[in-house]
Amino acid sequence: MLRTPIPLLSSCLVLACTAAANWPQFRGPAASGVVTGDALPTRWNLAKGENVRWSVPVPGLGHASPIVWDGRVYLATAVGPGPAELKVGLYGDIGSANDQGPHEWRLLAIDLRGGSVLWNTLAHTAVPRVKRHTKASHCNSTPATDGRRIAAILGSEGLFCFSMGGDKLWRRDLGPMDSGYFQSPSAQWGFASSPVLHGDRVLVLCDVQRDSFLAAFDAADGRELWRTPRKDVPTWGTPAVVRFADRTQVVVNGWKHTGGYDFSDGAEIWKLTEGGDIPVPTPVFAHDLIYLTSAHGRFRPIRAVRPESRGDITPPDPGATNAGIAWAHARLGNYMQTPLVVGDLLWACADNGVLTCMEAQTGTVVYSERLPSGQGYTASAVSDGRHLYFFSETGNAYVVPATRTFSVVSTNAMDETVMASPAIGGGSLLIRTRQRLVAVAP
Repeated sequence: MLRTPIPLLSSCLVLACTAAANWPQFRGPAASGVVTGDALPTRWNLAKGENVRWSVPVPGLGHASPIVWDGRVYLATAVGPGPAELKVGLYGDIGSANDQGPHEWRLLAIDLRGGSVLWNTLAHTAVPRVKRHTKASHCNSTPATDGRRIAAILGSEGLFCFSMGGDKLWRRDLGPMDSGYFQSPSAQWGFASSPVLHGDRVLVLCDVQRDSFLAAFDAADGRELWRTPRKDVPTWGTPAVVRFADRTQVVVNGWKHTGGYDFSDGAEIWKLTEGGDIPVPTPVFAHDLIYLTSAHGRFRPIRAVRPESRGDITPPDPGATNAGIAWAHARLGNYMQTPLVVGDLLWACADNGVLTCMEAQTGTVVYSERLPSGQGYTASAVSDGRHLYFFSETGNAYVVPATRTFSVVSTNAMDETVMASPAIGGGSLLIRTRQRLVAVAP
């Protein structure tokens, strides 16, 4: 039984992602979004139960993704005093939801095979410190596990750690976790970066309105091991751990400061400025390249950075390359979704459904096509190595082959909104809808 964290050995792990029963963090093994085990169904029907292993109700509202370890699914949620407003779709309202009553943050464990709820732990009760966007929740961050403990960021309430049985082990107050539009600080949107468990450390990116930082905490007791201040606007991406050659680094997305930091002490290794001014996607490592994208404001670049980079590698414009940037496109980046690399191809889906496929090593565009529009796309896609699974905010799942030719193999209705990125574990596609967790399996 595997009891140590899955290491990020090299890009080949991201490319192959060998058949794994576990999905330990946001976007799964090595944060890749890919597990190449048994084929997942391309079609399912909730009403008829076709290719649906189970479906269970989930209390409250949360956009945290499910994670999987040793036959159990773990899921975080926030339960408010009444029905939670959730406004999906393509719109530009920067306002916040008005639901500042007492909330319960809960962590659930669900049997992967049968769908029974094994335990439902009350983790924390409080009035949220900050408001959320009308499209967000008070529980956006996905937990992470190494098989010994579970780390979770619960809204604006800080970093928590639990045993595998749901007992609270420790909590760290991270201060006011106020994420929102930097040009209008009163517009609070909710925290969303997820923790990462690597080795004996919990990594946290806390880019907020004031006093932003990247930090590492001891997974056993929550002691702060290092903290590196950051001067950036609020961001929502999750850190990525990249091990290349003899160095392990923590890579984060940003606007004023995208960069790589030394895993051992948090020292800056390289940096990159400019791009979209509301960074959301998480860095992806494959083919010995770090893929970074953002798309809001003046620019929407997607760039491939060499992990051996040092110092400031910012080019004169977002579409330019240099010694640290292998390839770049100034206008093909995406706003919400994290890109997906399967084999030698990379897919980037914009929030309006424009899906661009590129050669991962060169950036050459293979195709750019549109998934059904008018719905909005926030959840990041996942893949079983054969197909890509894209979910619209209105709850339609579009299955696209992981090939150089675009087509939509099937459309599957979830009958509820879908904001959380799905997970793959134990041969099941795990989909969190507005009110349920659904396991799709052959």
